[in-house]
Amino acid sequence: MKKIVVGITGASGTVLAVKFLENIKDAEVHLVMSDSARKVMELETEYSPEYIKSLADYYYEDSDIAARISSGSFIFDTFVVIPCSSSTLAKIAAGISDTLITRVATVAMKERRRIIVVPREMPFSTIMLENMLKLSMNNVIVSPAVPGYYARPSSMEDLLNFVIARVLDLSGIKNDISPRWKDA
Repeated sequence: MKKIVVGITGASGTVLAVKFLENIKDAEVHLVMSDSARKVMELETEYSPEYIKSLADYYYEDSDIAARISSGSFIFDTFVVIPCSSSTLAKIAAGISDTLITRVATVAMKERRRIIVVPREMPFSTIMLENMLKLSMNNVIVSPAVPGYYARPSSMEDLLNFVIARVLDLSGIKNDISPRWKDA
């Protein structure tokens, strides 16, 4: 069974994380949510922290940098930061590991594990683009929350499903929540 670690940060777009978690099938899910993510969640959604935590098999506080997922000896398949704030993006690019989310990223990079960051901000500043380039050059998959329009979206749900389907694909998780190119 795959092991997926999910970090939710304080960027706008908590709904992306919830939709991602709701669609992970046949995987053990380890979740970390930053304090900023909780604040954004309260402002943007009707979701409770308890509901989001219930979507994971294991939950860790972002302040617990000694949690088992912070160790290179904890083997997992993919680490997804969704949504990824510009601050978290910058910290990961600079190798700063002052929270559990950034520590997992730092350890995953040194262990050459799959990392996917889903920046949600727009437009991208030059600094954000430089940080994304730096991460990409270090084998981190940078997957901005940009929907495809060939699937002819007719609702917000369709737009979300497109983005989440791509992140699930990148995580190696089978799904059929959005049309594929030939289906469009």
